[in-house]
Amino acid sequence: MTAQLHCFGESGHSYKVALMMQLTGHAWQPVFVDFFGGAMRGADYRALNEMAEAPVLVEDGQVLTQSGVILLHLAEKTGRFMDGDRNEILRWLFWDNHKGSSQFGALRFLMNFLPPEKRPAEVIGWLQGRCKAALKTLDQHLAGRDWLAGDRPTVADLSCCSYLFYPEPFGFDRAAWPGIDAWLGRIQALAGWKHPYDLMPGNPADRAAKEDA
Repeated sequence: MTAQLHCFGESGHSYKVALMMQLTGHAWQPVFVDFFGGAMRGADYRALNEMAEAPVLVEDGQVLTQSGVILLHLAEKTGRFMDGDRNEILRWLFWDNHKGSSQFGALRFLMNFLPPEKRPAEVIGWLQGRCKAALKTLDQHLAGRDWLAGDRPTVADLSCCSYLFYPEPFGFDRAAWPGIDAWLGRIQALAGWKHPYDLMPGNPADRAAKEDA
């Protein structure tokens, strides 16, 4: 059965999983979740995922949520992207969900997807400091090495990179972080890599077109 990924293009957490399946050739199809239309607040979606979040992977009668769990499931199923010290892979996977993507995603949302008059300046300033500290940790770790947890890419890399490929500004400039910049370039060079807006349905341009119609 072809896996179904409930996702939307702006979701960096969904992108991690979509990219994993894209790079491994795992058969999947996206199921668009209208996050900005309030789909996650509905009873139908909460019946699928009580946490009311994306992504959700449905395959062979199994429903999985939380990107880290799904990545590990796919690594086991495909035999890919787990070559290395498992503890080190998990260390960076958990770091990303706590210090990386969780903060990058929140800051990007506040700075780009809320109406300007509703953007909380103090919260944004505080998050910018947190994100800068996380980027410094990531950049320093990548100095002198190609990948986060060994000599080849793993799910740790696919998890940590996700929000850093989006075009919406949130204080991240690739040129200012040479270790991260080179690492992202190596990920982009992997056979089959695609940008999140080319891999999943839904992006800001779609919403702008609807608003202008």
